[in-house]
Amino acid sequence: MRIATWNVNSLKARSDAVERWLERAQPDVLLMQETKLADSEAPELPFRMAGYELVHHGEGRWNGVAIATKVGATDIVTNFGDGPVRDSGAGATVAVGEDDFDPFDEARMVSAVCGGIRFVSLYAPNGRVVGSPFYEGKLRWFERVRRWLDESASPDEPLVIGGDLNATPTDADVWDPVAAHGGTHVSPPEREALARLREWGLVDAYRLAAGDAPGRFSWWDYRAGMFHRNEGMRIDLLYVTKPVAERIVWAEIDREARKGPPIPSDHAPVVVDLDERGVPFEAGWDGALSRIAARTRPRKASVG
Repeated sequence: MRIATWNVNSLKARSDAVERWLERAQPDVLLMQETKLADSEAPELPFRMAGYELVHHGEGRWNGVAIATKVGATDIVTNFGDGPVRDSGAGATVAVGEDDFDPFDEARMVSAVCGGIRFVSLYAPNGRVVGSPFYEGKLRWFERVRRWLDESASPDEPLVIGGDLNATPTDADVWDPVAAHGGTHVSPPEREALARLREWGLVDAYRLAAGDAPGRFSWWDYRAGMFHRNEGMRIDLLYVTKPVAERIVWAEIDREARKGPPIPSDHAPVVVDLDERGVPFEAGWDGALSRIAARTRPRKASVG
């Protein structure tokens, strides 16, 4: 079984790219985030034509999570089972302000049992600025994830939590921990929130299979050529319980999927294979990292 997670940064805008990637990588289960669609707009027909059932939980212009599965979907849960989220409407144009920000009033969690494994697609709040109401809401949201695990799951059962968690587990998951120090995604409370998920009984599937794999990230800002300099972060994660971890045979981050044209998502898919390798694809890391190293290698001082 091949599983993957990808923040598509608008399923409508990236529909062609997603369809091409499904054909290229052929995942059995794809977790998606930031679909930016209401449920009524979810493109079920194109996915069905590609052989997938689509489970979607959205609110309109913001957020949105989904699961595309070739192996069926049962026992669907949204919003941690806490009831419906606010429907912002497909045409909503006003972002939520600090005074009324509530991460539990947004479409950030969907779960289903697919092929005997419970999958959970998560889209963590960004946090914006450390110490802001958005940041505090982010930490509360992570607490809700952990509480849902305590209440509804067992580390002895097959479970995959995947998505854009908007936090890096360690300094190895950011291009420059000194440059990023003091900001969101790298702060100690965010990393402690991830650690509490692992303490519950989850394993970082990518690290388990790929080892240290330095310089491999899943997100790069659109600005200032950060992708081409590989100034990124690994914030798209697949955390799994032991019964799933024991089946992992391979993992990769598909850097090639981050390229355009047209404008791609600012995230790359993270892929993990269980039991046996899926169809091969070239992720593009070896050539990219050697070119980046050559461009950034200090020049020798001239003599004379």
